[in-house]
Formats: sequence, C-alpha cells, structure tokens
Amino acid sequence: MDKQQIAERYKILQDEICRGLEALDGGSTFVEELWQREGGGGGRTRIIQNGSFIERGGVNFSAVHGVLPEQIKNAFQVDDEDFFATGVSIVIHPNNPFVPIIHMNIRYFELNEKVRWFGGGIDLTPHYIQLDDASYFHRQLKNICDRYSSSFYAEFKAFADRYFYIKHRAETRGIGGIFYDRLTPEKTLVSWEDLFDFSCAVGDAFVPTYAELVNRNRHRTYTEQQKQWQYLRRGRYVEFNLVYDAGTKFGLETNGRIESILMSLPPHAQWMYDFKPEPDSDEAFTLSMLKGGVDWLAQ
Repeated sequence: MDKQQIAERYKILQDEICRGLEALDGGSTFVEELWQREGGGGGRTRIIQNGSFIERGGVNFSAVHGVLPEQIKNAFQVDDEDFFATGVSIVIHPNNPFVPIIHMNIRYFELNEKVRWFGGGIDLTPHYIQLDDASYFHRQLKNICDRYSSSFYAEFKAFADRYFYIKHRAETRGIGGIFYDRLTPEKTLVSWEDLFDFSCAVGDAFVPTYAELVNRNRHRTYTEQQKQWQYLRRGRYVEFNLVYDAGTKFGLETNGRIESILMSLPPHAQWMYDFKPEPDSDEAFTLSMLKGGVDWLAQ
C-alpha cells in the first residue's frame, strides 16, 4: 500500500459514487471539471444540479502535493515541508425538505513514512429530524465500524458530536455520524491495510445508505413554510462550513481550488433575525434534538 495506490482507489470510489447518485436521482448527471493545483497535483470536481431530488451536489476527488504552509505545519506540529494529500469529498443538498443533507469525506495525508494517517467521516444533516431515519443511519455506520474495531463507533460518533458543533449557536449541525482523524496502527491497533479498507468501506456504504433515506422521503409533499425552514437550516450549514470546517480551512490555506472547496455550500440559504419556531412544532422538535450525546441507536 502506497500513496498512489490509495489515490487510485479513491478515484474508483468517486466513479462508483457518481454512477450510483445519477441512477438514484434519475433526472440529472454530473458535469466534470479537471483542475491542476499550482504547487503540485490536482483533482476532478464533479457537480450535479437541478435533478429530480438533488438540487445541488458535488463529488470531488483530489490528490495534491507540495510544500506545506507554515500555519499548517504549526497546526499539525510537524517540521517536514513536503506533503501529499488525497481524498474524496461529497456534499448533497436535496430539494425536498424531508430528505437530509449528507456529507462524506475520506482522506489520506502523508509527510513521510513516520508521519501519515487516514481521516474522514460521514454525517447527516436533516432539515427535519425523523427518529427512524436517524436510527437507520447510525446503525449502518456502527455495522461498518464493528467490522474493524469494537471501539470505533463509540469513539468516532463522540468525535462527530464534538466536531459538527456550531459553538455560536450552541447546537450541532445535524445528527452527526462518525468522524475520525489521524488514524494510524499505533493509535488504533489496526493495520495500515485494514485502516485503508475501513476508509474505503465508509465510501462504499455512501450510496446504499443514502438511497434508503432518499427513497423513504423524496416523494413527500411539503409546504412553502417547510421550504423556508429548509433554507434556514441550510444557513446553519453555511455558518459551520465557513467558520469551523477544517477541510475548508485546509483547502484555502494550501492554495486549493476555490470552486471545489466551496461546492459544499447550498444553492439557496436564508437567515432570519431572531427566528423562534412555534412551540411543539416539528421545527421545535428538530432544534431540541440538535445536541451531542444522543443515542440515536435507541430511538
């Protein structure tokens, strides 16, 4: 296993996920743009929009290398300068408020033989939290994690709860999922080969897991009021990505391609001054559940 093999497998994953999403949507296809990074490497940005359920989505692959900026060296607490990073990043914004936003990122980072790791995760951001959907989503993630380590799900679920937290709102971005970073055999007692396999297993699960949630909800009717709530929730998504998201910051600070970095933003979002949902409404219930530590498997 070397960095080029990892990058090639991630490219295959991008192809497979794009084909799966096109089949699931049935109304639109991806448009691809190839790009080169000044300083080393490049990627494939693929965007789909105005589909039967996807309003806008992106499935990006990148493999970049070059000199690590000083601020990233300080953040990683490393002295080496030459880095390699590859990964697949996905965000899907549906048009129906009852279909959740989904995000996935799998990545590999290397400075040298001793400083390298896997990172990534997958999380769900429902506009309306539905307990059966939340339980299903987390069960699928636990099943993947348990194939590699009995500790993975609890550890990575807790990490996601901490990471996908909008501090200035005192609420989580959604119902979380799993999030992990700097995975090595020393840290996990799992071999490099199995960590790579775990990373790919998360990617392989993306389409079937999301397809189940989409097909449960894609044909539900909704009101204009529910559409406006969706725009407000998208506003929270934007706030998190621009203020807290580490991948966005890394891309901007390493001279990444701005269009690819910001493909995670929705086509339409809204901010309303001091909005308060009606008591006992579905909107109020959703807000009440946006907190860390929820045992979604028990719902």
